[in-house]
Order: sequence, then C-alpha cells, then structure tokens
Amino acid sequence: MINREAEHKIGDWLIYPKHGLGKAIDFEIQIILKEKVKLLVVYFEHERMTLRIPVNKLDELGLRSVSNKDQMKEAMLALKGKARIRKTMWAKREKDYKDKLEKGDPGSVAEVLRDLYRGEGDPEQSYSERQLYEKALDRFAREMAAVHVIDLEEAIKQTEDSLKEN
Repeated sequence: MINREAEHKIGDWLIYPKHGLGKAIDFEIQIILKEKVKLLVVYFEHERMTLRIPVNKLDELGLRSVSNKDQMKEAMLALKGKARIRKTMWAKREKDYKDKLEKGDPGSVAEVLRDLYRGEGDPEQSYSERQLYEKALDRFAREMAAVHVIDLEEAIKQTEDSLKEN
C-alpha cells in the first residue's frame, strides 16, 4: 500500500475528479465508528468547500496531484484535434462527457472541451451543452493555472485560443 502522506503534503494542489482543483490544508485524525481514521483536509476555493477524505480512500476516489507541464502540453494538443461529434442521442453523449469529466485527467477534460467547443459561425449550443462546456473549461483552466502558475483568466484565454486554432 502506498503511503499517501508521503505523496500528498499540506499546501499541495490536488485534483479530485468530482470537484476539480483543491488544496491540501491539513491532516486530521477523527474517531469514526470507534476507529481512528486519518483524513486529508482539502479546500476547494472555487466551490468554497472543505472535504475531509479518509487517507485510505484517496486512490478509490481518484484524488491525484496536479499534472506536470508535459501532461498539460499533451492535453493542450488534444484541444487542437478534430472534434468527434457523434450522431447519437444527446443523453448518451452527455453521459459520456460527464464520465470523461469525472475521470479528471486533463486529456479527458480536453476531449470534452474540444468536442463541445463552438466557434464563430458554428451552430448554437443547447443549455446543457453550454453548462457542460463551461464546467470542463473551468476544470481544465484551473489545473492549467496551477501547473503553469498563471492566473485563471490567462489559463482560460490560452485554452480558448487553442480551441480556436481548429
């Protein structure tokens, strides 16, 4: 078993697939059902939420460190690929996109962005498509900002500029 305390330290930026970018702020021990449980405390600034996650569940929940610059570069390349718009029902495509977002890796999020991006002159997006696009853009840009130590607005601009190059 991996020692999660050694992998994640207080002050580290982390990605939790269901919530995106958070910061490790503490380790705590709580008594739950008469057992001592070690918890990693993660604060998600965007959602103004603090989670206490059992250290022994971090893998199962998909918590990971932010990507490195090479992984983000690869994800940026995925943005420039050809959109894969399938002719299936929106409900099926929406589920597939949500599953990719829940994976949490930048490559999967980039695929959602690429497929849902609508440039000038493209057909309008439905409300649910736009919501999913905005969620993916936020997740991707927040991780990019943490990796490259830039502000969120710059990360969004770089991401959308890459999408426009198609």
